[in-house]
Amino acid sequence: MSSGVIIDIAREALWLIIKCSAPLLLVSLVVGLVISIFQTVTSIQEQTLTFVPKILSIFITLILCGGWIMDNIITFMNRLFENFSTYVR
Repeated sequence: MSSGVIIDIAREALWLIIKCSAPLLLVSLVVGLVISIFQTVTSIQEQTLTFVPKILSIFITLILCGGWIMDNIITFMNRLFENFSTYVR
């Protein structure tokens, strides 16, 4: 197995990580921003106020996007397992 193949696999894996984590990170960012604006407007300076809405929004996003994320991971792993004999050489 050449170094080019290893770099290609690593590039695909990193792209998969970015693609699958993007919905969760974006939802967390938006909810955190909305809560921060709310805290600024109401002068509430409670640090733990963002925790519950963020965790609930992440769970809801996982429920909605979990199938898509799992399909992407399964497709990537199937491609790796199908080409395993080529990698071993």
